[in-house]
Amino acid sequence: MSEHIQVKDVTPVKVHKPAGGSGKQRQSARSQIYVRAVKGPIENFRRFFGFIFLAVFAVFPWIQYDGHQAILLDIMEQRFTIFGLTLWPQDLTLLAYIFIVGAFALFFITTFAGRVWCGFMCPQTTWVYMYIWCEEKIEGPRNKRIKLDERPMDGDKFIRKTLKHLAWLAIALLTSLTFVGYFTPIGALFIDFFTFNAGFWAVFSILFFTFCTYGNAGWMREIMCTHMCPYARFQSAMFDKDTFTVSYDFNRGEKRGPRPRKLSHDALAEKNLGDCIDCQLCVQVCPTGIDIRNGLQYECINCGACVDACNGVMEKMNYPKNLIRFTSEERLSGGTTHIVRPKLVGYFIVLLLMIGFLVADIVTRVPLAVDLIRDRNSLYRENGRGNVENVYTIKILNKSQDRHTYNIEIEGLASYNILGETEVTVGGGEVFSMPLSVETSPKNLSEAVTEISFRVSTTDAEGNVVEVNEPTKYLYRD
Repeated sequence: MSEHIQVKDVTPVKVHKPAGGSGKQRQSARSQIYVRAVKGPIENFRRFFGFIFLAVFAVFPWIQYDGHQAILLDIMEQRFTIFGLTLWPQDLTLLAYIFIVGAFALFFITTFAGRVWCGFMCPQTTWVYMYIWCEEKIEGPRNKRIKLDERPMDGDKFIRKTLKHLAWLAIALLTSLTFVGYFTPIGALFIDFFTFNAGFWAVFSILFFTFCTYGNAGWMREIMCTHMCPYARFQSAMFDKDTFTVSYDFNRGEKRGPRPRKLSHDALAEKNLGDCIDCQLCVQVCPTGIDIRNGLQYECINCGACVDACNGVMEKMNYPKNLIRFTSEERLSGGTTHIVRPKLVGYFIVLLLMIGFLVADIVTRVPLAVDLIRDRNSLYRENGRGNVENVYTIKILNKSQDRHTYNIEIEGLASYNILGETEVTVGGGEVFSMPLSVETSPKNLSEAVTEISFRVSTTDAEGNVVEVNEPTKYLYRD
């Protein structure tokens, strides 16, 4: 009995590298990529989606909710405010659920449609396209930018380069101010920064993120995607033959080569030509500088720019579109793409479970936290009335954004007296701390250690009772 091992063809392909300039630039480790502008439905959708993303990013920190900044991630105060929800370090599980939901949503989308996060939603991609747009408006289209960089420095080149970098720095500064505004009140931040009244750490953070944005989007660009982003390295673990990726139809496109426009599509077979006219537009519009005709590569960010470029060429040649398209490896090989498959279903189920846990955690979240600390100087003491006292420090954390009055009671003792305030008022998002003593008669204590609990309760604006029972021990030795 013979067994046949299926062998997959892994013949290496010639990887395209972007052409550099002259002299030293051609020998550099990274040749500059001059991205060509492209028009098409995918590009229009990407720009619209990027505009929505930018609008959300820029507007959200300015929104006021109930008299406060709607989204304020105050690290110094260890308090995250998201509209009516205030998160504290005690809410770490809630933050963990949010990150887990985001991770599995990314896994699910990647398994289904490849690196669409990188091509349509990643901030690096969005800001790079903004910077390229500034380049096009100031230095001109791709061919003019190449010639501009090749010629020696003159007055026109100096002015254009200066204006471009000033525009980049302006975008980076506004981006940095907005980003830092998520962590400190944004209105005061803008006023203090431009009036030179901002503190050291605020100025340092703004200048640091300005430098990062300017460097990442203006200079590093595709290096962030191809060398520094870990997502590009482990994405292949989520791909399968049914994943939709930007792909070149090799069987239809080869043999590639130039031809006159008057040559009809039906006559290509006689000339031993495929649909690809080898115009190189798919390479020129790629933000990472790859040739999609070499097959699936980890540098591809699934932005679809090459799809629009190729479809434009096919339309001019009167050829069928979608020589390059979003499709699966199974479909390209002549099979049928299976949308519903175990890996995708598994990610979807886990994603739903994590969303359920997140919602349940938010719904069942009690906007009150109580912490007790026993007096470390003495386990207990007997006062002049012959009663036993245990001393505690109680901390009440109001996790809501409204001021509440809390009542303090003891459960577990038949009779007791609290020496201290039993009704306290705590502002929204504040922590109230005070010492108090619990007094009781030794007759009420049958054991050396009595389990008791502090009951802290209040009534919210809807009339619902909010309470927390914090267990502790009451000590006495006869």
